[in-house]
Amino acid sequence: MSKKTLVFITGPTGIGKTKFSISLAKKLKTDILSCDSRQFYKELTIGVAAPSSEELSQVKHHFIKHISIDTEYSLGEYQQKASNLIDKLFKNHEYLILVGGPGLYAEAVLYGIDKIPSISNHVREEMRKNYKIKGINYLQKLLEKVDPEYFSRVDQQNPRRLLRALEVYRETGEPFSNYLNQKQKITKHKIVIVKLNMSRERLYRRIDLRVDDMLNRGLLDEVKSLISYRDRTPLNTIGYKELYDFLDGKYTLDVAIEEIKKNTRRFAKRQITFSNRFRNSLDIEDPFSVDHVISYLK
Repeated sequence: MSKKTLVFITGPTGIGKTKFSISLAKKLKTDILSCDSRQFYKELTIGVAAPSSEELSQVKHHFIKHISIDTEYSLGEYQQKASNLIDKLFKNHEYLILVGGPGLYAEAVLYGIDKIPSISNHVREEMRKNYKIKGINYLQKLLEKVDPEYFSRVDQQNPRRLLRALEVYRETGEPFSNYLNQKQKITKHKIVIVKLNMSRERLYRRIDLRVDDMLNRGLLDEVKSLISYRDRTPLNTIGYKELYDFLDGKYTLDVAIEEIKKNTRRFAKRQITFSNRFRNSLDIEDPFSVDHVISYLK
């Protein structure tokens, strides 16, 4: 196995992965690759907690704001591009840093992806039509019924993930989880998984404060500026969908803000559960120590 090491920094939303990964990258004199799929889009900034211009200037980042929200961008395409870039960057670096919450995009880079069946146009159109008419609750209930295993681990508020799994089921008659449970591919590079942990109480306080900060920095204006794209999947996610509900008159602004906080806390809880699937990780407790990771790597 190559001595080159891919360091995956993970943990729930709001825990401080961006700041920690930048500090570690500066120590290791290396680049950062993002596997946070919402941060891929040029048009999304505040609501996805994208790194600031000042943060991006400190360390070279990849897969941040590199595509338009109009672009169809698959997990397979990301995995291929990330894999090729990692091979290229390892020619000049001993370490590379992958950062993001636990999920399919992270696993695609770490382990590769199983061959997912192609979906016919009529199945895709049928599922998306049902979603548009019946809403996300329809997708959630159907996936829970036909594939409870995947339902328990997926981001249940992400319609793109729900649709993908249901399309595979409709096309093949088999649960999506069957394809994910196949033997994972072995990467040719060494992998070190670093999980950031803090008390649930402190994490939830940080999440609430971050939501308030997003609103103060203009999240509502960002949401309004993207209203022509509101049917795009990235905008049917936490922080955007609640404010569109406010603009539609479903919520008052105060209620919408509380919904964002509540849904973000629930998402963080699911991420913690999902991250526990990573074995042999280096768990770092708050306050986080970059030097502890450096010592572990050396």
